Amino acid sequence: MKTSEARAAACSVALIVVALATAATLGAVRATGTDTDGWARAAPGFAWSFPRDHWQHPDYRTEWWYLTGHLESDDDPPRRFGYQLTIFRVGVTPRPPALDSAWAVGTVVMGHAAITDLDAGRHRFSEVIHRAVPFLAGFGDPPQPIVAWTRAPAGTDARWTVTWNGEGFDVSMRDDAQGMAFELATRPTKPLAFEGPGGLSVKSAGGEAASLYYSLTRLATSGTLRWDGSSLRVRGQSWMDKEFSTSHLSGSQVGWDWFSLQLDDGRELMLYVVRDREGGADQASATIVAADGEVRYPDRDAWSVRATRSWRSPASGAEYPAGWEIELPDAGLRLTVEPEVADQENRSRLVDGLDYWEGAVRVLDASGRGVGRGYVELTGYGPDSRPPV
Repeated sequence: MKTSEARAAACSVALIVVALATAATLGAVRATGTDTDGWARAAPGFAWSFPRDHWQHPDYRTEWWYLTGHLESDDDPPRRFGYQLTIFRVGVTPRPPALDSAWAVGTVVMGHAAITDLDAGRHRFSEVIHRAVPFLAGFGDPPQPIVAWTRAPAGTDARWTVTWNGEGFDVSMRDDAQGMAFELATRPTKPLAFEGPGGLSVKSAGGEAASLYYSLTRLATSGTLRWDGSSLRVRGQSWMDKEFSTSHLSGSQVGWDWFSLQLDDGRELMLYVVRDREGGADQASATIVAADGEVRYPDRDAWSVRATRSWRSPASGAEYPAGWEIELPDAGLRLTVEPEVADQENRSRLVDGLDYWEGAVRVLDASGRGVGRGYVELTGYGPDSRPPV
């Protein structure tokens, strides 16, 4: 065997070992519940400072940078795509091992990416898990442009990145085996919005589960998308979420239904319903961002979400809601939300039971006329599929 081939083989074995060890570590993290155990807890009065807070907050156990969007190619007629990129920082211990080495690990980095060909009805999901060590994954600190990064899946010589460009976030991912990639630049067309007063998003009645949470709800987006060997120039709109917390769910909660909707009249709507073990709405919150950027938080009794249909995954067996009616009478909104493609389930091959539905949706008014678009995330629907937070 040539020296270069031997090195490549050794590297592949090392990556497999790291992935397996990391998956075991994530399994332990998923069972931690709401015990802070040395981590900071999301609480009122957080002193936000931007752009600094776009970067990592290692005092909190869990953090993610999450972008979704709808894109169209420059073709005539244009091809339509939905995309997702999420980079998670998952703390293993608040105090890294007392080793004088850059390889002493206290953090796991997990990346999820998906592209949906909305016209052909095809959805592809890619994932990576690495320990936050040199050459595999990590996080930057201001004023570095790099915010978060991880090596691409084995067999792809690339990095997945979230980068601050001075106005918004640039993102990139590639998976050669899946035949998918994108490099996108974003620019906000509206001010940042806090998801909850002061940026505190309370997830449980007692307040023991909460996150610090903000969004860039409308991002002009452009770049390149690669799909099955074709390189396409694309443009569209994205939504960016940033959350960090130590106790995102309480022990009695199993997952959430989350909506990010961009309406054609210039408004955006975020709805978040946390479910208990019986499937009931244990906690919920809503944010309306007006066309001029003004943010309101409707009371819980001022809005409703009702599932109208369901879809069962033939792969995981999980049954998800697959259509919704949303009403906010005070805002003059009565909306129907429908998936663009039925099967937009992300199924992890690296973490047992980590399956969730993350998909592009269209928004209709009471007459059936299209009035917007968005994304919906549904977690905790399959057996033992409680998210790793």
